[in-house]
Amino acid sequence: MSEFQEVIAATKKETDKKCPNCGGVMNFDPSNGNMTCPYCDYSEEVIDDSSPAVEIDMKEAEDKGNHDWGVATKTVNCKNCGAQSIYDALEIASVCPYCGSNHVMEEKGVKTLAPDGVVTFEVTAQQAGDMFSSWLNKKWFCPTPAKQSAKPERFKGVYIPNWVFDANSRSFYTAQAGVSKTRKKADGKTETYIQYHGVRGSHRKEFDDFIQIGSNRYDKNTLRAIEPFDTANNKAYKPEYIAGFSAERYSIGLNDAWEEARRRMENVIDDEITSKIRTKENASTVKDLNVKTTFSDVKFKYLLLPIWISSFVFNGKTYEFMVNGQTGKVSGYTPVDKVKVAIVVVVVIVIIAIIVYFMNR
Repeated sequence: MSEFQEVIAATKKETDKKCPNCGGVMNFDPSNGNMTCPYCDYSEEVIDDSSPAVEIDMKEAEDKGNHDWGVATKTVNCKNCGAQSIYDALEIASVCPYCGSNHVMEEKGVKTLAPDGVVTFEVTAQQAGDMFSSWLNKKWFCPTPAKQSAKPERFKGVYIPNWVFDANSRSFYTAQAGVSKTRKKADGKTETYIQYHGVRGSHRKEFDDFIQIGSNRYDKNTLRAIEPFDTANNKAYKPEYIAGFSAERYSIGLNDAWEEARRRMENVIDDEITSKIRTKENASTVKDLNVKTTFSDVKFKYLLLPIWISSFVFNGKTYEFMVNGQTGKVSGYTPVDKVKVAIVVVVVIVIIAIIVYFMNR
């Protein structure tokens, strides 16, 4: 593993976030973007130069990667679900923000890569709880006891690691485009058939802020469901922005993240080329698509994105929920009440039977 992928976070400005009024540890407040003391309510503005994270050329990653968290940190490992989170060295972490377990231990000597930028929280814990409650109440198939066991006040703010890529691509392709035709058969009836012909061409695509998650522990469908994040509105990393929140340590390194992002980009390109052929050739179907793509000017930045996380256990199974900390969009899985499902199925069958009965009269 390269020095860039895992480096020891430098330690400086360890007391940056101490309240000058009472000495307590200050937190970042999403409601106003200030640093606020939870003990005496002292508040001060975070100096914001409005500059976003600097994008780094992949070829120069070893030399230009930012290796400094700007504050002493510690890594806490959950012995229940395996999640690793980055905390301020002054913060006490006794509960895992992901599964709620209190079986957490500080890991000594763990190397951590500092982020280039942060998309800060704009949704407060209270707002996240309200949005979650509204979302859950609309889940008609979710059992009532399950809804009652989900506690919106238990949401934990977490910054998740993401590699964000820019890239230019150029593709050359060949394919068979199928055009629908009609013809008369010997018996005089008309039939529709597909006539294929070969096509070839080129395609260019620019990718800007293509997000690739840097963690293995999340359900990708749940995370995709709370997108998008406005990554263009990121701020160059400052330790003040993550004060009071935990930041998960990335478990997918830069090179592996780029390989996965590249595969996803190629899928996007394949879809665009297929659509392009359908339109240009007036084709109803496309087969035997062969695409050769090269990428250039690949740049990246390592961003922390904000989510509120909560979970509850129902009938021995853990259900996890996420709220986008920037937009408030909610996603997650809920248990299903089989009785309610059965009722709906029966009602649908009855309605269909009635419709069929009257249609056949």
